[in-house]
Amino acid sequence: MLGEVNDYTERFLETLPDRPAFNFTEDMGAGLYDSPITEEGMDIGEILRIYKENVDDQALCAVSGKFFGYIAPCSMYYSALGDYMAAVMDEYAGEFSSSPGAVRMEYQLLDWMAELVGYHAGTAKGVLASGGSIATLTCIVTAREAHGLNAEEYPRAVVYHTRFTHHCVAKSLHIAGLGGCVMRAVPTDADFRMDPDALAEMIRNDRAAGLEPWLVVSSAGTTDLGNVDELDRIGALAREHELWFHVDAAYGGFFILCDLVRHRFRGIEMSDSVVMNPHKGLHTPFGLGAALIRDGEHLYRSHYYTADYLQDRAFHRQELSPADVSPELTRHFRALRLWLPLKLIGVAPFRAMLSEKLLLTRYAWQRLQSTPGFEVGPEPELSILVFRYIDVDGDVDEFNRKLVEALRRDGTIFLTSTLIDNVYMLRLSILSYRTHIDTIDLAIDVIRREVEKLKNP
Repeated sequence: MLGEVNDYTERFLETLPDRPAFNFTEDMGAGLYDSPITEEGMDIGEILRIYKENVDDQALCAVSGKFFGYIAPCSMYYSALGDYMAAVMDEYAGEFSSSPGAVRMEYQLLDWMAELVGYHAGTAKGVLASGGSIATLTCIVTAREAHGLNAEEYPRAVVYHTRFTHHCVAKSLHIAGLGGCVMRAVPTDADFRMDPDALAEMIRNDRAAGLEPWLVVSSAGTTDLGNVDELDRIGALAREHELWFHVDAAYGGFFILCDLVRHRFRGIEMSDSVVMNPHKGLHTPFGLGAALIRDGEHLYRSHYYTADYLQDRAFHRQELSPADVSPELTRHFRALRLWLPLKLIGVAPFRAMLSEKLLLTRYAWQRLQSTPGFEVGPEPELSILVFRYIDVDGDVDEFNRKLVEALRRDGTIFLTSTLIDNVYMLRLSILSYRTHIDTIDLAIDVIRREVEKLKNP
């Protein structure tokens, strides 16, 4: 069985360069229902055939270098080997006494990330979560408890964000029971970043009105544009007014490794919490986000619980258990999928890969800017750019909607759209380690071809 599965994955990797980034089908995997779960098993070859037809050959191929949608993951094979080992041996990574090595591995990775953002590894704490959403929820709950908010205070408690704040923040606030808080959308400046002067005025006005400002959420790489807020100025305001300062660096955080843009993250060390997603910038498989808390005691106090049946868990205890600082008790041994690649190849290749994406994004932006008929958005700060085609008769937004659909049906590349100031824009997210300059040239050629086909049907 291992041989057949390995052969299948090898064929997948060998044919990956020629695969479409999106495969449009009418049935969308409904053939799975033709093979229901039954009392008797099946041959592995037949199972792989069903999988190929209904999963592998359907819709997105997110590990393709031609995938430019959302935030490209493109997981490494090294990470898959780590996941394989973790699944076979199934170390329980939630409890120190059960698997001290697995827990120490997780904390080693978290300490490394904490040092990257300027936290003190000795006092900062964190947890590897299933993604940015659960990591964000962990930070929101920690902020609530650290601030001492009680339910009767929620209608007066104020959260500051921008229109580009990732929606997982609002979702986390709702899940944490904080949906009744006052939500303030801080205006953005000409570069689509949170305006610190506007933030300061809003805080003063809210305090004067008898409200209780308590949380400001900044972005270190927005999902729409890749913008990084002025973290140092916002951090100074948060300290002055005693607000919890949270930085969403789920997408952009690991660009701090790059000399080209490290200065943009100045001030992130002033934050109280940060979310970073290794399954984005460090290319592990889906399901790895990190919540980092500058004062780890807040994380522990907001998440620690125990029970009588766990009274023996303290033997040989030298470290906090992840279950003590996380919403999760039972959890996957996630650390191995990141630790193994970092130990195999080191940090330098990741630094080089991320730097290449920064340069490719600027190259793509310049090429589109110089191509007749195209309008580009702001010069990219990280690895996301937006653009649209405007040389059309009639509704420009409608033409670009048709262009996105045409690209999806063609399938060679995959990209998405967004709204910037209510203007429909195409969005190119360049993060896959399989994306290189020839991939960008191909993407622009495909876009231009589909434009001509729409204009001259």
